[in-house]
Amino acid sequence: MHQGFELYGSDRCFVETVRTIRTIHPTAQIDIVLPREGPIVAALSPFASRVVIEPLWILRRKNLARLATRDLLRLPAALLRAFRRIRASDLVYINTTVVADYLLAARLRPGRSLVHVHELPEGAVLKLLRALIRWSGAGVVFNSRATERVFALPAHVPARVVYNGIAGPAEANRADYDGSRPLRMLMLGRISGIKGQDVLVEALASLPEAMRRRIELRIVGGAFEDEARERALAARIAGAGLSEHVSLEPFVPDPAALYRWADVVTMPSQKPESLGRVAIEAMAYGVPPLVTAIGGLPEVVEDGRTGWIVPPGGPKPLADALARMIADPAAWRDFGRAARERYERVFSEASAADGIETMVRATLRRSRPAPAARPAA
Repeated sequence: MHQGFELYGSDRCFVETVRTIRTIHPTAQIDIVLPREGPIVAALSPFASRVVIEPLWILRRKNLARLATRDLLRLPAALLRAFRRIRASDLVYINTTVVADYLLAARLRPGRSLVHVHELPEGAVLKLLRALIRWSGAGVVFNSRATERVFALPAHVPARVVYNGIAGPAEANRADYDGSRPLRMLMLGRISGIKGQDVLVEALASLPEAMRRRIELRIVGGAFEDEARERALAARIAGAGLSEHVSLEPFVPDPAALYRWADVVTMPSQKPESLGRVAIEAMAYGVPPLVTAIGGLPEVVEDGRTGWIVPPGGPKPLADALARMIADPAAWRDFGRAARERYERVFSEASAADGIETMVRATLRRSRPAPAARPAA
């Protein structure tokens, strides 16, 4: 079960997990349930037995008021659909904690479900999602130590940290930035206050004009049904006089060409990221990431070796880091090579597959009770 339909980070992680399950069980009947059609369907098709589009009861922050009122009437039917699928399955993999109908129904068929935690919620939302996981009785895959710490589940809950495994390119980029041309910087991901596109624009705007001209920034992604946010970001770029240096581009399902173009990839997140898939993908291409010290991002990047880690909370730390990069390219010439090595060692597809396989097999053992012993002769 997956709550999305695009091909952003959590969507691609879901595709890779499904591919891993297909590799472990090549003859299995694997049904994928999605809430609507989208780019992810084509990516899943090689590994799915079938893709089913049907309503899911998804906890989204902006829809909580509606879920608690009008959409509450849909919950009984959603629970019934979920229960029937769980009852008919040996294993139910729930990608993210917000697919509430399946987590609620999992309690009725214990031991068959596995939930993959990609979120770092706070306050009341954290309490709700933690309670859902505990109620479900599902096994848990955390995508980082940060998510594991935040959820703080009891020791008896079957759980494991498995870093997202990325199918990287066969060869990394050749590092060729020497300061003789503009620094090519890429920011890839959904436009939101969490991701920090506005802070990055402010950081660039705060640099001296001569330094700004030595940076070319591409911000790629959409705002998920929030056109007003996209327009506001475009207006901020124009208002800061950055239109010559910053381009705002729509989501692309395959970012490979963007990673090949970039000298540096940035994740200037202002609220906790559970891990930081874009940073990992950048490292797979041998591109050093510039990230904030928040959530799981410090688990990905080694500051001063594979990239840069700066404090969140405003544009100045980002601006200072950009100024250092431009002033002394030789100081980080080896970052890309080290980033690729770290990707291969910690975040490769094979290392993630081992962890997912362990949790899948453990869940299947719980869902299939051992046969009763034969009576003694």
